Amino acid sequence: MRDLILIIAKSLVDQRGEVEVTEVKGDITTFLELRVAKDDLGKVIGKQGKTAHAIRTILNAPATKLNQRAALEILE
Repeated sequence: MRDLILIIAKSLVDQRGEVEVTEVKGDITTFLELRVAKDDLGKVIGKQGKTAHAIRTILNAPATKLNQRAALEILE
């Protein structure tokens, strides 16, 4: 799941070297923290959060297949 978010985020931003994804696995829920450059934050979030919502929806597909939950946090 970490690699999936990394690929999606790198395709959206201008400064690809600044993209970092940290994965913290729990028993049921996996937390993913996405860090991008400050200038690219708006591109990852999108208008009214629609891009971020779409990324989270895509993330839930493999998580559901593994009988887990996934949560994505977008950090500065």
